[in-house]
Amino acid sequence: MVGITWSLKRYSYEQQTSEEFTTANRSLKSGLVASSVVSTWTWAATLLQSTTVTYRYGVSGALWYAGGACVQIILFATLAIELKRRAPNAHTFLEVVKARYGPVTHAVFIVFCCFTNILVTAMLLTGGAGVIEFLTGAPTAATVFLFPIGVVIYTLHGGIKATFITDYINTLVFLIIIFAFAFTTYATNDILGSPGQLWEILTNLATERPLEGNAGGSYLTMRSQGGGEFFVINLIGNFGTVFLDNSYFNKAIATSPVHALPGYVMGGLSWFAVPWVTATCMGLAGLALEQYSVWPTYPERLADADVTAGLVLPNVAVAMLGKGGAVATIMLAVSCSHQYPLGNL
Repeated sequence: MVGITWSLKRYSYEQQTSEEFTTANRSLKSGLVASSVVSTWTWAATLLQSTTVTYRYGVSGALWYAGGACVQIILFATLAIELKRRAPNAHTFLEVVKARYGPVTHAVFIVFCCFTNILVTAMLLTGGAGVIEFLTGAPTAATVFLFPIGVVIYTLHGGIKATFITDYINTLVFLIIIFAFAFTTYATNDILGSPGQLWEILTNLATERPLEGNAGGSYLTMRSQGGGEFFVINLIGNFGTVFLDNSYFNKAIATSPVHALPGYVMGGLSWFAVPWVTATCMGLAGLALEQYSVWPTYPERLADADVTAGLVLPNVAVAMLGKGGAVATIMLAVSCSHQYPLGNL
């Protein structure tokens, strides 16, 4: 990213003014905004938790996770276009809050935003660090301190535009890995290898070990009490992590006025596929593969503490692809944990 920033300065004659550093001269187009939204909303916890929820509640978990968290991004498009219309020269949304509602409300929102950024940053760093510790043994504390270093370096060199380009690259990386997982699950794996085979294994599993709270004990039904309860929690909770996260407002501010609305709508709709595909592949594959010797903890099921820690996905990746799956999961964790812009803090 530092090299790309240097190339833009050297060959495109971009000047790193304060406006360029903080707002990218408000000239970014909808495609780059959409990819940045997808990357920013794809935390390590997104892929790990969506897989975990599917492992716990069956296929309904994947749907309710993806559906309950893409709504906020699409609705945020309204705020993005209104921000461009009413405050075209703003640099942060807290600046707008102070101008409109005064210093008291401004102070309240600063507190809210600080808590939101602490929460999101903690989830990004610890989620990825937990996966890396599980796969490599690297201490979580060390990984948490190492992750932000690269972000600090490229943000200081390239400003907010550097974060957009990094988001694009990160999105490309984890989409390739997700496709690899999907094709392995549904096309090439020796045990699974097809949607029909996976369906047959899970149907038999429901007969042997019915899932409590699901209609008929099935893992392949949308009628799930646990999945429905999770949907409500997911839907309500994620409004705070989007509408009080300065990174989404920064993207709206850096966007060209005509591209703000389509950028966020495309980003929200595109993001739906990320947890949906990941969870339906890895979560359902985990339920199916734990009956076979390729499962890392066979003949035991994954411990509940490990499930809660989000370690279903790395276990499935190792079961299906061995060391290659472990490497792909590490790259996935790094890509999803290494994209939170320094400017948010």
